[in-house]
Amino acid sequence: MSRTVIRGGLVITASDEIHADVLIEDGRIAALAASGTPAAEAWTAERTIDATGKYVIPGGVDAHTHMELPFGGTFASDTFETGTRAAAWGGTTTIIDFAVQSVGHTLREGLDAWNAKADGKCAIDYGFHMIVSDVNQETLKEMDLLVEEGVTSFKQFMAYPGVFYSDDGQILRAMQRGAENGGLIMMHAENGIAIDVLVEQALARGETDPRYHGEVRKALLEAEATHRAIKLAQVAGAPLYVVHVSAQQAVAELTRARDEGLNVFGETCPQYLFLSTDNLAEPDFEGSKYVCSTPLRPKEHQAALWRGLRTNDLQVVSTDHCPFCFEGQKELGRGDFSKIPNGLPGVENRMDLLHQAVVDGHISRRRWIEIACATPARMFGLYPKKGTIAPGADADIVIYDPHVEQTMSVETHHMNVDYSAYEGKRTTGRVETVLSRGELVISEREFTGRAGHGVYTPRSTCQYLL
Repeated sequence: MSRTVIRGGLVITASDEIHADVLIEDGRIAALAASGTPAAEAWTAERTIDATGKYVIPGGVDAHTHMELPFGGTFASDTFETGTRAAAWGGTTTIIDFAVQSVGHTLREGLDAWNAKADGKCAIDYGFHMIVSDVNQETLKEMDLLVEEGVTSFKQFMAYPGVFYSDDGQILRAMQRGAENGGLIMMHAENGIAIDVLVEQALARGETDPRYHGEVRKALLEAEATHRAIKLAQVAGAPLYVVHVSAQQAVAELTRARDEGLNVFGETCPQYLFLSTDNLAEPDFEGSKYVCSTPLRPKEHQAALWRGLRTNDLQVVSTDHCPFCFEGQKELGRGDFSKIPNGLPGVENRMDLLHQAVVDGHISRRRWIEIACATPARMFGLYPKKGTIAPGADADIVIYDPHVEQTMSVETHHMNVDYSAYEGKRTTGRVETVLSRGELVISEREFTGRAGHGVYTPRSTCQYLL
């Protein structure tokens, strides 16, 4: 039996803050005891980690990543190996990535393909959502089988006609199936049909720069799609999780639905909290680095997102990590913003940016852990195995120094992408040590993990329903 003791830190979970020592046995948390008490002092272990003056927090759960995603004629630049290693550096110990069903193919084929990409490559634990691109009777039957196997969430798109797009009838059928089998429908809520018209008109006017990506993907079309998704879910009697919420009007739709007592949930991402259309407008095609969908919004939307996180009208902060290099990938859209691959790198930055939000007074320490660890674990059927520090939980633990200052930069990050979306941003707080199921992955700012340590993790159904 291997034993590790973490001594002297401030243990922070979504519900508590306590100066406690943590005992780990065989990859799981065995006990907590107040630091300095006879119970804690009596513990013996092969390894002792001194966390004095540091936070001891659960490993982050990033419920929205896209490693190796094919998009726009290219692939996301992080593999499961590089992406999960970067996640570990940033204090995230579990990701849920998206397996893709291609039109004309089965869900099983998509899931098998993504299992093959990830198997033996990941530095941290992982699971899969399923992107449903082709709703038919066979697909609906497969949804039942996947839920039984632990793939309990299904993503649909109101955007990207001709690629991932589902019409209202297809969405309703999938939602009805989710209502029956317990699967959670995740929605990319943008009116893609209308957006395509605006894209065509903008390009015809010669408006080709990256900033027009944000201008055609209007906040009202995010709000309209969010409203429509909510009503379809209401008709189906199904819960709904809206991904990457960026616009204050979309937050208002979620707030209204939740005030009515509906099982409607919202996720936002660090890019919407810290970046804006000012970045999209950067000269010399630099704005292409910030092209993602939903798009970055004017800064005034940020206040509504922070308020939504404080009031729990938004429950989760994930990254939508989908990196494309500036050279050779983002550049595909020179002269035509609609050809810029959509996505930003961020899996390594999320925990630090949200700690900066604590420092800045936007959220509390416990809320930081709630939106980054506990709630994503509960939302997607991983709690209390993941997302908390409690006896029986996996020993996914981060020793976090809240005082160290750092400057985010492509020079120091570990994501496989040639720029940082937060280049030059100064933040307070930094990951020092990371354990995944009791094994050291990051040890005092050195990577000690390995590809293949991370294991596939089946999930139960949503544990966050009203």
